[in-house]
Amino acid sequence: MEGKQQQHQPPAGRAVMGAASDERRSEDGKDGAGCETLGRPLGPTPSQSRFQVDLVAEGAGRPAEELRKASREDGAAGKGSEEAKGRFRVNFVDPSAGDESPGEPGGGSSEGGNVSFQNGGDTVMSEGSLHSGGHHHYYYDTHTNTYYLRTFGHNTMDAVPRIDYYRHTAADLGEKLIRPSLAELHDELDKEPFEDGYANGDEGTPAGEATASYTPDSKGVVKFGWIKGVLVRCMLNIWGVMLFIRLSWIVGQAGIGLSVVVIGMATVVTTITGLSTSAIATNGFVRGGGAYYLISRSLGPEFGGAIGLIFAFANAVAVAMYVVGFAETVVELLKENGALMIDEMNDIRIIGAITVVILLGISVAGMEWESKAQIVLLVILILAIGDFVIGTFIPLDSKKPKGFFGYKAEIFMENFGPDFRHEETFFSVFAIFFPAATGILAGANISGDLADPQSAIPKGTLLAILITTLVYVGIAVSVGSCVVRDATGNVNDTIVTELTNCTAAACKLNYDFSSCQPVCQYGLMNNFQVMSMVSGFAPLISAGIFSATLSSALASLVSAPKIFQALCKDNIYPGFQMFARGYGKNNEPLRGYLLTFLIALGFILIAELNVIAPIISNFFLASYALINFSVFHASLAKSPGWRPAFKYYNMWISLLGAILCCIVMFVINWWAALLTYVIVLGLYIYVTYKKPDVNWGSSTQALTYLNALQHSIRLSGVEDHVKNFRPQCLIMTGAPSARPALLHLVHAFTKNVGLMICGHVHMGPRRQAMKELSTDLAKYQRWLIKNKMKAFYAPVHAEDLRDGGQYLMQAAGLGRMRPNTLVVGFKKNWRQSDMRDVETYINLFHDAFDIQYGVVVIRLKEGLDISHLQGQEELLSSQEKSPCTKDVIVKVDYSKKAETDTSVAFAPSFSERTTTSQEDEDGKTPTQPLLKKDSKSQPSPLNLTDQRLLDASTQFQKKQGKSNIDVWWLFDDGGLTLLIPYLLTTKKKWKDCRIRVFIGGKINRIDHDRRAMATLLSKFRIDFSDIMVLGDINTKPKKENIAAFEEMIEPFRLHEDDKEQEVADKMKEDEPWRITDNELELYKTKTYRQIRLNELLQEHSSTANIIVMSLPVARKGAVSSALYMAWLEALSKDLPPILLVRGNHQSVLTFYS
Repeated sequence: MEGKQQQHQPPAGRAVMGAASDERRSEDGKDGAGCETLGRPLGPTPSQSRFQVDLVAEGAGRPAEELRKASREDGAAGKGSEEAKGRFRVNFVDPSAGDESPGEPGGGSSEGGNVSFQNGGDTVMSEGSLHSGGHHHYYYDTHTNTYYLRTFGHNTMDAVPRIDYYRHTAADLGEKLIRPSLAELHDELDKEPFEDGYANGDEGTPAGEATASYTPDSKGVVKFGWIKGVLVRCMLNIWGVMLFIRLSWIVGQAGIGLSVVVIGMATVVTTITGLSTSAIATNGFVRGGGAYYLISRSLGPEFGGAIGLIFAFANAVAVAMYVVGFAETVVELLKENGALMIDEMNDIRIIGAITVVILLGISVAGMEWESKAQIVLLVILILAIGDFVIGTFIPLDSKKPKGFFGYKAEIFMENFGPDFRHEETFFSVFAIFFPAATGILAGANISGDLADPQSAIPKGTLLAILITTLVYVGIAVSVGSCVVRDATGNVNDTIVTELTNCTAAACKLNYDFSSCQPVCQYGLMNNFQVMSMVSGFAPLISAGIFSATLSSALASLVSAPKIFQALCKDNIYPGFQMFARGYGKNNEPLRGYLLTFLIALGFILIAELNVIAPIISNFFLASYALINFSVFHASLAKSPGWRPAFKYYNMWISLLGAILCCIVMFVINWWAALLTYVIVLGLYIYVTYKKPDVNWGSSTQALTYLNALQHSIRLSGVEDHVKNFRPQCLIMTGAPSARPALLHLVHAFTKNVGLMICGHVHMGPRRQAMKELSTDLAKYQRWLIKNKMKAFYAPVHAEDLRDGGQYLMQAAGLGRMRPNTLVVGFKKNWRQSDMRDVETYINLFHDAFDIQYGVVVIRLKEGLDISHLQGQEELLSSQEKSPCTKDVIVKVDYSKKAETDTSVAFAPSFSERTTTSQEDEDGKTPTQPLLKKDSKSQPSPLNLTDQRLLDASTQFQKKQGKSNIDVWWLFDDGGLTLLIPYLLTTKKKWKDCRIRVFIGGKINRIDHDRRAMATLLSKFRIDFSDIMVLGDINTKPKKENIAAFEEMIEPFRLHEDDKEQEVADKMKEDEPWRITDNELELYKTKTYRQIRLNELLQEHSSTANIIVMSLPVARKGAVSSALYMAWLEALSKDLPPILLVRGNHQSVLTFYS
């Protein structure tokens, strides 16, 4: 048994783990830690344990035989038998024994040989044993392998680094393994590390749902090496018809020197693009999709989606272009032999259609057949090139009249300089040649079919560019050295007597071709079939032309569907989803082949490709430009994830390549270039607008981060200036979705002006809260974005509310982008609440003032908290449209914890908190699962109060119309009370509102005070409709209002005069919020002022849209919480929405420029 055990199919990834401990021992072995494994396809409920901690103790309550047996079981996997003390024993639980309690030690004993170790425990099972019935699972390799358990000479669950932990879920190359999570290594053994049904600390995929990665059977899958897959394809695609029927004409027009320059310029563009392609291809695993995959994963779905679509279309139309080139050559041969079927145009259509059907057949037959066809075509092509080279060394007398004399220095010298005719220029010749240099992405386009794309793409692409460039240059030089520009083809044009006025090279070789100029029939300028004429065996050149066209057509026919399939799989354009499906072992995109065939056939039937050709070239160039730009962008973003294995690239050279590609687009055809830009921009805007739910870690994302970081640091070096003051608000919202009115009102004056952070304090058991923080962070930040809120969500865990508030006020924000204003909702039900909560609430104000924050209290008479009205479905509606699994809520029952759970996410109206699990499900405390189907699933009609609350919660989302914003600027707090209403009026929904200003004053100075305030407001450049000076603020309020106030505070009074001194002191110490008689008497004037102000507010501002008023300040330690709360209640009751504002008494307004 040493090192080997009986082979057995492992279970679905659940392990039982034992550990010895003298301190903690379970007599019945039922110390189960309930959690759900991520890798388990369908298994027990979340309450069952992935690990069973079976504690083995030396001689403590277990028979000696069992101990020895356990020791032997452990030794079977390792070498030799060790003592059981301090050992982990790893047992898999057989899924078939699912009815056994997970806590029973017998559940999956190791006697059954469930785990197979090979090579002395080094390898965990054979390939075959991992695949049961086509299903793949994740394996906690560390847990099954005692080799790792003893890695460093002691028992550890810690995994050693290995590649399988870093694979994606749908890895084609091997199993996805999950390393032990931090919770498994760090949490106490007798606790439940995963109470939410998620394993590995990853809430990404709920247990039991689509987690098993399905990998196609590797047998029969065709994968190509770098020669067959990339080099051959690229060479065939680059060597096109141009090589045989246009290169000689280019040499005639531009001369040998400029022809080499033309080829060199094209090569510079393609080489830079090749280097950039190599850099991207070696920066991580490359899947299928070629140029689309490279660009989309680098620059994001917007550019990738745009290029993917036009690149796939360009390849589809390129099939038609190459097939028509082939058909034209065939029709030319038929014409020479008088064998035309109908007429030239229709013959091209017939032959083209037949050809494309045959090519489709080869493609659909599979990549292996297509690859064999490519090899045959390459052999023919190389033979044709060889045939031409051999022909140049055999100058026959019969060919001399046609201008071919063999290698002659005179011809080389004459043809070295340019001789542009028929309005051709250097750039027009370049535009004609450049399409011959494209095709460098032919190998990258089938990246999914390469055995090792990271190695194959750089090697194959760059070598193909080098070989093809050398061949182009070689043929250009040799044809320019052998053939004159003009020849008659007439044998009788030989020179008998020496001509004095003939200086052409042909004259020196005893031929006079001047008779036919300027339009001759032969020579470089006039005859496109020069290479056939020069070659040793002319039919082989025709075969070469056929080979070049068909191979390029075949490569494009394969590339287009593969790119389109990759695009459709990513669901960038939902309408094309049907084309994502693949068939057979190679996942062939048969639907894509059919679509490509139909597009190609349509353009073949047009048979007029002179208009289409430049657009195709421009589409290819646009993708080259973006590949180059991707490398520049990724390098500029300095993302740690940008680590190409291919080092021979430079970000500035890549940028140069991108610019050159854009220039070449205009050189080739300016209108086609503009059309390409418009199409790319249109698709870019469409994808940006649709916002596909993908996250590929693009360089755009990295650069956004880098820019934000650099600007934040730069901002930190600048001192704040009063002119640039902006309210940066920390809103204590709890769950943002629970208080929409609070959020929308603050958003109205911070949007595009200042920072807005939604604070959420989690309390209760720390372990529970820690898990909630990460899930809530993703969920509520997405909720804010979905609701177009320009805000951040900041959850914290604290022992109590006050601590949480202090943490947020001190630590929220970054550099200069820190909150300076605390915004809370008014605690409406404070009289029914536990007064300790009220004490905490008021202490938040004191803490804010201590930290030099301004404070804003917002009150709506209907209330703010609508969480109890939101059904679970409504709460989750923000996540329903998103395919991302981050928001999946699993139905788990935590009722056992609900009774004792005190976790409350802080919200301003926390008096509305209740300890029942029913209320806790409202989103304030996501410790309770949100997807319980109970009585709430049937929405019942709302009562009148709730309906009003719901209506009030949306009032700030509507246009406010022509109404008043009343500003009661009673005390100078630095100007925040005035700045907030001004900022509101700058927003579209509030722009029709007028500001009315109310100030306190003396009856005998009312006009003077009004003029002084008007002067101040005009200097501040703040428009106002009216200023009202209140001279009767200090008038005594009505008796009934005073009586109502005294009745309100009665339950909170200490009445120390009626008690003994000791009793009163003890009571005040235990309940510091109580109002003393002394305090009430001391602050009688201030109390009356609040009651009187409410009367004035009822009189003047009862019709205002919103009231902004100075918040009264209570001296810390002198005014009790209950009295201060009573002041706020008395001041703000029965009014329209009111903001009680107090700045930090530093100027936020200035009239200096």
